[in-house]
Amino acid sequence: MIFNTFSYFLLFLLPAAVGFRLLAPKWRAPLLVVSGASFYLFFSLTAVGGVAGALCLGLFLWEAWFSRLYRPGSRWCLAGIAQALLILFIFKYWNFATGLARGADNPWHWAGAFLPLGISFFTFEFIHYAQDRRQNRAEAGGFWEYFAFILFFPTLVAGPIKRYQDFLPALRRPSTDWATDWERGFTRILSGLVKKFAVADLMTAFTVHLNAADVARAERWVLPLWLVAYAVKIYFDFSGYSDIAIGSARLFGLKVKENFDWPYLRTNIAEFWRHWHMSLTRWLMDYVFIPLGGSRVALPRIYLNIIATMFVSGLWHGAGLNFVVWGLWHGCALGIHRWWAHRPGRAGAVPTVAGRAAGWALTFVTVTLGWAWFTMDISTALLFFRRLILG
Repeated sequence: MIFNTFSYFLLFLLPAAVGFRLLAPKWRAPLLVVSGASFYLFFSLTAVGGVAGALCLGLFLWEAWFSRLYRPGSRWCLAGIAQALLILFIFKYWNFATGLARGADNPWHWAGAFLPLGISFFTFEFIHYAQDRRQNRAEAGGFWEYFAFILFFPTLVAGPIKRYQDFLPALRRPSTDWATDWERGFTRILSGLVKKFAVADLMTAFTVHLNAADVARAERWVLPLWLVAYAVKIYFDFSGYSDIAIGSARLFGLKVKENFDWPYLRTNIAEFWRHWHMSLTRWLMDYVFIPLGGSRVALPRIYLNIIATMFVSGLWHGAGLNFVVWGLWHGCALGIHRWWAHRPGRAGAVPTVAGRAAGWALTFVTVTLGWAWFTMDISTALLFFRRLILG
């Protein structure tokens, strides 16, 4: 985790936030660009090594520069989307896809494959900007403004996924209330660090057992406890990262939208997804579900669109069949919920307290069982469910 290092706070966050406050407005965007590029190169060199780290930054800057060609209705926008997806495929999915096609003795396997830092997040931001420029929903902005959006390092590697239309006005008119911004920013950062160290890392003592050997020999009653521990861990991990990113942005006087809103308290699977990783859910709705036809098509197509959207969500999280199954698990759950919510006579019905309690329990169990596919490979997850059901 980058956000829990002294390098992040002392070399990047604090100098950049103070400089942003002190500089004249015309120099603020260039400062974010320089600090963001330095941040990306520094941590890329740490993560993937010298030449590969420099290549990561080069690819990133190339995609950003290419984005300056976009105009409303331009084919350059479609070319940019195709390019972003191709780069993501090569670096994240090449070995996965060719392994499925060619088997264990894959002659196309890329032995030196590496994953550019934050590629899943910044690819979605590139696609958002390209599509919204194509449909004239986003202004081009200045060169430095756009690069500041792309290279804003608090959100660069772990989100939340930003929208240019939201970021640009904030960049041009940041808050000037130093005291409030720094108080709330540091409070939010500390909240994220507590979530990470005091809760998520504590759960690792239990989630480390979610492997084939331990699952095979564990007492049956322990298995669901391990999975609940993982549900707790992943929420506090993800939301902790988001808290630190949101708090870091606040030090600059910039507000980044919330990403988690007590999702485990929701009473149906659709509400869960409206409050879990909200920036991703909104992105999937706007750039996958709605372009596929959304809910404006025939009923069978609606269910297909839901499943296809969650398939993309699963694949986005990782290059593995288990992530695909996890996405399909949630796609099927959302489809079942939609059928239930729209069945005849259901419109306008007010759920009872007992109904809401049952809905919460069913949602929590569905989501928690789904994490088995997320954290374990397919064979281990199947073993887990077999032991959970049959003992």
